Amino acid sequence: MFRLQGSKVLAVDMTGDAVKAKNGSMVAYDGQMAFKKMSGGGEGLRGMVTRRLTGEQMTLMEVKGHGTCWFADRASEINLVSLQGDKLYVESSNLLATDGGLRTGTSFTGMRGASQGNGLFTTTVEGHGQAAIMSDGPAVVLRVSAQYPLTVDPGAYVAHQGNLRQSFQSGVTFRTLMGEGGGEAFQIRFEGDGLVYVQPSERNTIAGDV
Repeated sequence: MFRLQGSKVLAVDMTGDAVKAKNGSMVAYDGQMAFKKMSGGGEGLRGMVTRRLTGEQMTLMEVKGHGTCWFADRASEINLVSLQGDKLYVESSNLLATDGGLRTGTSFTGMRGASQGNGLFTTTVEGHGQAAIMSDGPAVVLRVSAQYPLTVDPGAYVAHQGNLRQSFQSGVTFRTLMGEGGGEAFQIRFEGDGLVYVQPSERNTIAGDV
């Protein structure tokens, strides 16, 4: 159902089914479509409450019908992720669209920059289907194994999936080491077995320096 046209436009072919997408990301459609705004960014009361507490707003819309919709957002690169009953953790600002059958919610990921109080919750996508995530520049998928844990700059982190443990290390970030950047210094460490998506450019909206 999901396919890329170039690297920055997502095309979704629908035959009566639905897709959930970032509000305002649709750039064109053909056929007959119905649109409904969804609020909270997650399913149920908990999703709405946690979004409000963290100040992390994620407004989705549901598109349903027959035809093709095209989605894009700020010329970001788009990456397709196939889920086979597993769970994807993704920053809300990096989630473009999901199959209508996938469940979205929120997950507590620990203190990520306590002085700012940002990023305490991460958006989750779970089930069987496809999700489209965005990155500032072409995303790189890095494998984490028991022998090779991975440490990531929070500004470059996009998403992760698999059996991974996530922790936050305070002290030195890559930018503060070079005398750049500001705010509280921390890194994200992943251990276990899974995949981590990182982007080659940093956005302040992702973590830490908002």
